[in-house]
Amino acid sequence: MRRACTAALLLTSTLAPAVAAAAQPEPPGQGAGRAVQARLLGEKTVPHKLVFQDTTVGGLSGIDRNPCTGEYVFISDDRSYLQPARFYTAKLDVDAGGVHAVDFTGTHPFLQPDGAVYLPPTAGDGKAVDPEEIRVDPRSCDYWWAQEGDRPKEVGPPVVQPSIRYATATGDHFGELRLPPNYEITMEERGPRRNQAVEAFTFGSRGKVVTSAVEGPLLQDGPEPDVDNGALVRVTQQDRGGRVLGQFAYPLEKIFAENDPASPWGPDTGVPSILAFPDQPDRYLVLERTWVAGAGYKIRLFDATTRGATDVRGTESLAGQAVMPMRKKLVADFDTLGLSAVDNTEGMTWGPDLPSGERLLILVSDDNFAEEAITQIVALGIR
Repeated sequence: MRRACTAALLLTSTLAPAVAAAAQPEPPGQGAGRAVQARLLGEKTVPHKLVFQDTTVGGLSGIDRNPCTGEYVFISDDRSYLQPARFYTAKLDVDAGGVHAVDFTGTHPFLQPDGAVYLPPTAGDGKAVDPEEIRVDPRSCDYWWAQEGDRPKEVGPPVVQPSIRYATATGDHFGELRLPPNYEITMEERGPRRNQAVEAFTFGSRGKVVTSAVEGPLLQDGPEPDVDNGALVRVTQQDRGGRVLGQFAYPLEKIFAENDPASPWGPDTGVPSILAFPDQPDRYLVLERTWVAGAGYKIRLFDATTRGATDVRGTESLAGQAVMPMRKKLVADFDTLGLSAVDNTEGMTWGPDLPSGERLLILVSDDNFAEEAITQIVALGIR
């Protein structure tokens, strides 16, 4: 998701309660079991607007590790304004001692079925994309990537539906996952809000299950979070053929601070990334990212489970419905990790196990190509 970064990073460590009592982070030892813990291993900042192979590195909103090569792949959310929509590969020198180097090794544009690159939205061809997440297929090491599509602000421009598409390691298109019907943008004020569609998905159960999350509440599911209330966003489990296995309500935190009334921008919050635990098919790390004018970013990582949650795939609207949401526990509030800055973190992936027995977690921030923002690679040790 894009947000103009117009405020200094003045952050608060206050924890906001979840949308309802049933959805509040549980104390250790209760509910879904003990939550994982996280510690900062290190961080590295990529030079702003780094030029690599005649492209501008930035807008990195998704990351995954390629088990076939050991390298990492990043997706840029440039909607072809600077260069055609694209991804990057990189070698990361990271261990228990920190992030020592980030070396980009390649870049390719995503291609349309006819082999053409994607044009910017101003082309008006109805084929524009908004790249947000990328995952490496654990079976084939091909790339799956998500784009949010576009709900026009006014009548006239074409609707671009959100999608999860398949690409080779060189960007060639070869297919698309069928998404749930309620992920569709409609002109009847149903489906995802503008800029709050599919920005998060992950492989689970050794590649048999694809789990996606809508970034914000669907229009029919109720209002967006505010300082008094959270909201429910939908998390969907599907098989590789697109069959829905289950859909659940994830409780998004309320806004952590009042928005600066002088700002032209309102608060911006949602789920930009979700990551399956390798050997637990109903358990996920969920990243919540919030920006508030005058207060900056709040980044939190939660340990969440679908176990015991209501399957809402047949529920037309969550507004006013008595559903049991996914349970969650706080793993890390980035304000407390000791980072040099807390910025627009949007992507995460597992790295290899560490000698300590911890699992390496790598996260990346999306600088939106803005001078006052950073592309920050963060390494956490997960216990």
